[in-house]
Amino acid sequence: MPVWLSAGSEGGSELIIHVQPGASHSALAGEHGDALKVRIHARAVEGAANAALTEFLADTLGVPRRQVRLLRGDKSRRKTLWIALPPEAIRRIIPAVPPSPNTD
Repeated sequence: MPVWLSAGSEGGSELIIHVQPGASHSALAGEHGDALKVRIHARAVEGAANAALTEFLADTLGVPRRQVRLLRGDKSRRKTLWIALPPEAIRRIIPAVPPSPNTD
């Protein structure tokens, strides 16, 4: 299991995410150190990037938005999110991702 994915409470999973707000489009972008890098189209203004990240992950993982919660990192690029899916299910949906090219 990748270091950015671990078992969480209530049968869910915790994901460590490195967010790149203001990207040209929202997409998974590989690994960034010990985090999964996610590019988000929304800018980091008044919580817009956090809301867009939550929506993007819910859509990508096929769960309702209420089943994705921001646990830590509200004002940081590094975030920890809880997803209402077990780690094995997330690994089936998000296959192995390559390291991110250094484009920060």
